[in-house]
Amino acid sequence: MGEALVAVRLPFDAAFTTTIDAAWEAGDAVLPIHPDLPDPEVEALLAALRPGFLVDASGIHRLPGAEAVEPGTALVVPTSGSTGRPKGVVLTHDNLSASALATATRLELGEGDRWLCCVPPSHIAGLMVLVRARLTGADAVLHPRFDPAAIAGEESTNVVSLVPTMLRRLLEAGVDVARFRWILLGGGPVPAALVVAATEAGARVVATYGMTETCGGVVYDGVPLPGVRVAVGEDGSIALSGPMVMSGYRLRPDETAAVLRDGWFHTSDAGEVDPSGRLRVLGRRDDLIITGGQKVLPAEVASLLMEHPDVADAAVAGRPDDQWGQAVAAVVVPAPGSVPTPAALRAFVAERLAPYKAPRYLVIVEELPRGPTGKPVGLDALVAGPSAVSS
Repeated sequence: MGEALVAVRLPFDAAFTTTIDAAWEAGDAVLPIHPDLPDPEVEALLAALRPGFLVDASGIHRLPGAEAVEPGTALVVPTSGSTGRPKGVVLTHDNLSASALATATRLELGEGDRWLCCVPPSHIAGLMVLVRARLTGADAVLHPRFDPAAIAGEESTNVVSLVPTMLRRLLEAGVDVARFRWILLGGGPVPAALVVAATEAGARVVATYGMTETCGGVVYDGVPLPGVRVAVGEDGSIALSGPMVMSGYRLRPDETAAVLRDGWFHTSDAGEVDPSGRLRVLGRRDDLIITGGQKVLPAEVASLLMEHPDVADAAVAGRPDDQWGQAVAAVVVPAPGSVPTPAALRAFVAERLAPYKAPRYLVIVEELPRGPTGKPVGLDALVAGPSAVSS
């Protein structure tokens, strides 16, 4: 084919990886699609990103309205961003190489290591596990889905990439996390209490920060990878620069120009640099809750809530409020045997943060609803519903 975009919608097994390799060897780029994605969403994705071919369980299909890719393009990774509209992040082979080699340098990884991929390789975290293994000569074991029992049986693997809820489930299941040389933890805020618990169990955890537009994590434990620069604006906005930064959004020149300026990718995140020079990410600026004219970053409040002994997991969102515009609402998974109350959690937060950041509403759930990458989803409906109890 050559310089075509090939959509791959296959189960996560050997055929998935060999199809990607074949496309790259032919000079094509790959658009990975989760095999469980509903057909209407797949159709919207194909219409927006215009691949030339679709490879699925029934074979190879030529698609109408195809647009070629630029030479050197390796991946077009779907992301909804903050708008919910499907768009594709264009990553080159040079981007992937820079990212993989920077990680290998920082963590001293090589041929003797064996990666475990249990995050979906239709998203950047899973894809980069496969790319890192491929480019450093290491082995990779691909699991079709996250399963603590299956991971417990993979004793030969020693490096894994997880989102926080996965690590929590491994600890709860009693999986030996100490056998991993490294656990890369990203995809959202990393609770300090979770890292402590994993460390006490013998794990070596590296908290990563990045996004699809940067080939995944580019800041490890607050320190940029080799070749990466970080800037924090006066408004707290985080910008990133380096050889891992995407070339743009496919067929979206206006949206590309809005975030790529003078070699810098301007993120939607807010952060600060602590006295030791490490980056601290506070949360997404477009997730801001405005309550009584005051700004609240949900991730900051959720991270603090997870330090409460009665809380196993938490997320925060804004609930419509006639008086305040929005009220801070917490969605909480109780710790085993605990019954957190709105008043107790509100007081706990108000002791550490400004009082207006303390949650006024509480929703108790058995498990946080999460998307394929582990990020909480559907919070607005939860906190606006009748199960939200006020303090």
